[in-house]
Amino acid sequence: MEKREELYRGKAKSVYKTDDADRLILLFRNDTSAFDGKRIEQLDRKGMVNNKFNAFIMQKLEAAGIPTQFDKLLADNEVLVKKLDMIPVECVVRNYAAGSLVKRLGVEEGMKLNPYTFELFLKDDAKGDPFINESHVVAFGWGTAEQLVRMKELSLKVNDVLSKLFDDAGLLLVDFKLEFGVFSDGSIVLGDEFSPDGCRLWDKDTKKKMDKDRFRQGLGDVIEAYEEVAQRLGVPL
Repeated sequence: MEKREELYRGKAKSVYKTDDADRLILLFRNDTSAFDGKRIEQLDRKGMVNNKFNAFIMQKLEAAGIPTQFDKLLADNEVLVKKLDMIPVECVVRNYAAGSLVKRLGVEEGMKLNPYTFELFLKDDAKGDPFINESHVVAFGWGTAEQLVRMKELSLKVNDVLSKLFDDAGLLLVDFKLEFGVFSDGSIVLGDEFSPDGCRLWDKDTKKKMDKDRFRQGLGDVIEAYEEVAQRLGVPL
């Protein structure tokens, strides 16, 4: 597989063309950002940890019947993926109250949500990734009603699979965001990444935060927490 020119440089990953029109290479960098890219720092080993963590999770989801963008690891910080036409909508599943939900509604952090909630946000840093609903997505042409049904179905299946996986590792899957895209055959496929950058994970007993909130809140030991989560799951680093 030949790596060609850079197509896109995001906050923490770079995307490269390949000699296959249906495949891309993602490079996981050590950049760590928060507050819609307003704060960016370099954290040693982060690209490697997130790349291998993501590969592990995506393969678990594939085994559960969830179609993902992942193809194969190429290097410590590179992965081969399917090329998707990304839908600019973030799907957020919340099992416990945290983050923006606490700020918006004034509820207590850590409150168990029964049932879980499913929310949509427009992926647009300049606008602060605003909260949107299904009719917005369809009215503005960001996605179709049929695509939304499938995205929600897959998001809730991811929640079922990963809640158990993390629970078995002594962790609470507090919440997470997913992004989806359309593959060349028209199917909806889980894209981007699943790592501690895009979810909240707490130790079941101590409620210690093991995710990017350690960076956002200045708690320190960010990568050490990521590596502990990986070790509990059995991710080969």
